[in-house]
Amino acid sequence: MRAPRHSLPTSRQAGFTLVEIAIVLVIIGLLLGGVLKGQSLIDSARVKNIIQQSTSLTSAVNAYQDKFRALPGDDVQGTTHAPGATGNGNGDGQIAEYLLAPQHLALAGFITGSFNGTTDFMTSAQGGAVYIYNDAVGGRGGNGVRLDNLPDSFAEQIDSKLDDGKFDTGSVRATAPYTNNGSVIQRTAVFF
Repeated sequence: MRAPRHSLPTSRQAGFTLVEIAIVLVIIGLLLGGVLKGQSLIDSARVKNIIQQSTSLTSAVNAYQDKFRALPGDDVQGTTHAPGATGNGNGDGQIAEYLLAPQHLALAGFITGSFNGTTDFMTSAQGGAVYIYNDAVGGRGGNGVRLDNLPDSFAEQIDSKLDDGKFDTGSVRATAPYTNNGSVIQRTAVFF
């Protein structure tokens, strides 16, 4: 009879091969890339929404002015032209009555929404306030759509798509240079 053979236990270390680690890193990279691209798409959609809102408000102001020969908010006959409005403007050509402006536009049927004329304001897709207002952003004064608290990258994209891409020239202006570091621009105005 043969004596049983005892084999020595082979010690094999458990672990990952370089190929397995490489595959995991590629998968992680793809996931991160997808998340970042997804965030980029969401931000792009918000910028488009803000631009569309600004364009629509500018068109509504122009239509109001064409119909009533006055600016919303500044209209001395605002309560007549927009029945139910809480006040009239002073007719000086400057929309300083920024809380009346959306109310006049809404009650005259140019925009949707309900505005009380004293405390309500519109908001953008980013959540900041939106005013139809006579403002002096970036050294330029005049009537326009003012967008508050936009990330600087949003403000720069809006400026590039509607104007010259420079924060202090043209019809789109911001209160500070675009730095693309995630800082917030306090005010951006699209003048009309």
